[in-house]
Amino acid sequence: MTTAPARTTAPAHATAPAAELGAPAPDGGPIQLDVLGPSGPYRSRTRAPVADVSGQPVAELSLAPAVYVDRAMAALRRARPLPADERIAAIVRAGRIFASETIGGLTVDDYEHAVSRVSGVPLTVVRAATRTALHRTAQLHRGLQHARPHGAVGDWRDPLTRSGRAVWTRRGEVFAVHAAGNHPGTHTLWPEALALGYRVAVRPSRREPFTPHRLVSALRMAGFGEDQVVLLPTDHAAAEALLSGADLAYGSDEVIRQYADDPAVLPLTPGRSKILLTADTDWRAHLDTVVDSIAHHGGTGCVNATAVLVEGDPTPVAEAIAERLAALPALPPEDENAVLPVQSAVAARALEKYVRDRAGDARCHLGGDGFVEELGDGSAVLRPVVHQLDSADDDRAGTELPFPCVWVAPWSRAQGVAPLRDTLILGAYTQDTELIDAFLDEPSIANVYIGDHPTYWTDTGIPHDGYLAHFLMRTKGVIRG
Repeated sequence: MTTAPARTTAPAHATAPAAELGAPAPDGGPIQLDVLGPSGPYRSRTRAPVADVSGQPVAELSLAPAVYVDRAMAALRRARPLPADERIAAIVRAGRIFASETIGGLTVDDYEHAVSRVSGVPLTVVRAATRTALHRTAQLHRGLQHARPHGAVGDWRDPLTRSGRAVWTRRGEVFAVHAAGNHPGTHTLWPEALALGYRVAVRPSRREPFTPHRLVSALRMAGFGEDQVVLLPTDHAAAEALLSGADLAYGSDEVIRQYADDPAVLPLTPGRSKILLTADTDWRAHLDTVVDSIAHHGGTGCVNATAVLVEGDPTPVAEAIAERLAALPALPPEDENAVLPVQSAVAARALEKYVRDRAGDARCHLGGDGFVEELGDGSAVLRPVVHQLDSADDDRAGTELPFPCVWVAPWSRAQGVAPLRDTLILGAYTQDTELIDAFLDEPSIANVYIGDHPTYWTDTGIPHDGYLAHFLMRTKGVIRG
């Protein structure tokens, strides 16, 4: 990725001034989600429909043309960051606004219901993500202190620089986010960039644009200027303009993947989180946590376990997991008791065919007769699937899917760490300290949770896939008189 000069051609103006951000159209039509640019909301002529899981239109998302993106990115570059204390205080306020206030005509309940219906994520999961956003924004400053190198200070004015010190400083000025739409919680990470003084441009996923729209709006209401954080929904061509106008970028869409080898781009890859049950552990005592790791939040996250490797016979483990998962109800996503994700019936059937083709000759303990349960309105629940493989080396064990689909396989110490590579979270149920050492030494295993801890566990200051701040920041040696 290179930093290109911004084009100077003026963007086409909207056919009408934007109404209240995110508010339902005056005629009762779809919610209008406007571009949130450096000069305020912008409603473009080109809009993308946002439908719920039954195919019914819910919103229209304005798409910013490339020339508009160029000008927006140039405005971010010209802007100066707020003082550090003001940035942190504004992010804390934004978290409270996001979690409690009406934004753009949508109450918190309205917002959460819309996210659930559009993404198919259970309503209880969306509500939990709202609480997580509140907690993470409140604790953001504390979390960043965990990421800062112990020997570094945050400002050259610190008295310690008189005798020489490392100063933690930004690698750039403008940060681009190509957001995923699988879970609203993905948007709790990038506000760190704002806290560190970056100006941030967010390209929302068309799959679920409500969360980034609401969060950017809340940040502006809390004190960030319109030239500090922008929301730039785009088509593929304009997404390239967003990348070229930034110093650093991260995300998980197809545009980001094209730049995976660029050191200025941090691609978010599938988690492929795994659980290992060694022979010195009674797996029955941990079955609740194993199943929870697979199905928590509908199995939609990169932190959900997608493979369980067993030292010994995996069949009893696979059977026990299947029995537990089979009891989960199939309900519309907005139902208070829903725990499984929902997609359009057409998308669900396509995914079902993919899984069957991928599974091939694998033994299926659950879902072998089909895992799609249609709800009668054009949508369908993705019920859990449990496959058993003959070896942990089988590459199917690395298949990550957006619902509770788990691959169970035998593992031996002779195989070592190799089958556990490329793992975001490894839940290691073992008492073997040499194995634990090997897991920590393996570069492609991001996190190791030892003992009875679900793979989705996290806390303030705990890295996700490393600290995002380590990508955004660097240290400089400073000494002054």
